[in-house]
Amino acid sequence: MTIEGTVRELNEDGLGIVKVGRRRVLVPFSAPGDRVRIERTRKKKRKIIAERFEILEPSPVRKEPQCEYFGRCGGCLLQHLDYRDQLEFKRFKLNAILNEDVEIIPSPKIFGHRNRIDVVISTRGIGFRRYGTWWDVVDIEWCPVFGPSSKRVLKSLREFIEDHEVSLYEIGKNEGLLRYIVIREGKFTGDLMVNLVTGPGELPEDFPQYFDYAESIYWSVNRTPSDVSYGEIERFWGKEFIKEELDGTVYLIHPNSFFQTNSYGAVELLREVAKRAEGGRVLDLYSGVGTFGVYLARKGFSVEGIEINPFAVEMANRNAEINGVEARFRVGADKDVGSLQAYDTVIVDPPRAGLHPKLVKRLVQKGPEKLIYVSCNPKTLARDLNELKSVYTVGGIIGLDMFPHTPHVEVVVELRRQRFN
Repeated sequence: MTIEGTVRELNEDGLGIVKVGRRRVLVPFSAPGDRVRIERTRKKKRKIIAERFEILEPSPVRKEPQCEYFGRCGGCLLQHLDYRDQLEFKRFKLNAILNEDVEIIPSPKIFGHRNRIDVVISTRGIGFRRYGTWWDVVDIEWCPVFGPSSKRVLKSLREFIEDHEVSLYEIGKNEGLLRYIVIREGKFTGDLMVNLVTGPGELPEDFPQYFDYAESIYWSVNRTPSDVSYGEIERFWGKEFIKEELDGTVYLIHPNSFFQTNSYGAVELLREVAKRAEGGRVLDLYSGVGTFGVYLARKGFSVEGIEINPFAVEMANRNAEINGVEARFRVGADKDVGSLQAYDTVIVDPPRAGLHPKLVKRLVQKGPEKLIYVSCNPKTLARDLNELKSVYTVGGIIGLDMFPHTPHVEVVVELRRQRFN
């Protein structure tokens, strides 16, 4: 059944909403005011999403996207909107979810800002997943949100494949040698890392020669059928780590470590957290590679970090060492933390699932004077704040656009414990 209608607004995932009776059809890559014709839809988790559609009359708010792959690639959903409109969309989204008037700090750069991309290597193409699919790939020559070095790396990859006729991964069949190439770049240092992820097999010996301009070259092997862009380190050439420097703090980057993907936005994020920290002792919970903890230690705080991933803890302690700061990181789970009142400020930066319920309960019962909650998921943040507000007062909420052209947004909440008479 063909449907014609006008997009009235975007939902929180950045999809346009067309109302058809009581139903809502969600249209990707659309803008408020677009007149669309929908010819085919699909259902996903009780949502109806337009799969084949065309824009009959474009909205006056639409702009020409900078990326030629926009509308097919699943990486960006909002490039057709002016950046000011993107920020307004995110502000409205946060206000609706958190029931607070939240200011959004823009990303200092909206292209060339991303410091990591995971590029699929498959028989269907070398690039990113086509929007709405897990089996199809949009073939790309480069990624504008990463920057020009992606073009050089992907050109070298194609030359390597052509010269050696190595097999590419067959999605869904778990066949083929080459699976992913992960490109990481220190935006403030210029360091470049290339990590080729393969299935089990042999890699031609001259592979690193194709990327001799990179400071660090890795070969990782994924021996499982899981579609992931990492594996066991088989070998590396050049430097074991590349470096990124954020506002004077140096961080080591390894293929298997998580790091904020927008280096320019990460500087803003660190500054926002630092200006809210108080006292002498700080607990950095979900500390990862020590992004917050090492930065705060350079500001004079005494920092202890707790993280469940042993490798991340190892990297955090290395980062503390190379910066010459007194910060200690150890392996531990969020629900097993000792006395929270021993710290003047506790920083929590949980995964998208939010805080563990046991930790929320402990924070309510015997939490610190100052709590700083960093979140990449406003919904789980709202859930946790609903509990925490019984004993904490919100001192301020700020949004940071760490992910331009996507519906995602980072949030920092400052909480102060109430004093009851």
